[in-house]
Amino acid sequence: MAVWVPVYWIHNGADNFLWLCDTANFVVGAALWLESPLLHSSQATGVLLVQVFWAADFLARLLLGFHPIGGTEYMFDATSPLWLRGLSLFHLAMPPLLLWGIGRLGWDRRGWRLQTAFAWGLLPLTYFATDPADNINWVWRPFGLEQIWVPPPVYLTGCLIAYPLVLFFPTHLLLSWWARRPGA
Repeated sequence: MAVWVPVYWIHNGADNFLWLCDTANFVVGAALWLESPLLHSSQATGVLLVQVFWAADFLARLLLGFHPIGGTEYMFDATSPLWLRGLSLFHLAMPPLLLWGIGRLGWDRRGWRLQTAFAWGLLPLTYFATDPADNINWVWRPFGLEQIWVPPPVYLTGCLIAYPLVLFFPTHLLLSWWARRPGA
């Protein structure tokens, strides 16, 4: 964090820390420091699947030469220094860290609710405080695709509903099962 935060701030700007994955780094750090199962569980439900998809897209591009999902194209942009792009490799470490943290700290079933509260604060902040061209947290359009079906405030409202229902709660169910398995 002592290297990542100032380097990201200088090269990517403060807005970059509003990405759910980047915000999770701070919250997971606090959760581990405070030994808080609730904070840790909130981030596990919030970013585990996103991190896994990021890793799959990155590794597919690295090994197979194409992006099956998208979202990691910047990792292969030669106009950005390799060392700076390398700082994004935290996405690869986060899924094992999140699973390890559940084993170490325990699982708190309220985590997905806390993550929903975080997102309900973070997504509108991202919408109002950042450049729509950056599309941080996809609050302007899905995965950078054109979004012309509904007005932007309606799309944001859809994000506020979809993130908990499509991302957080299903991950909560998966991790609840994982935490209960024999030997967990």
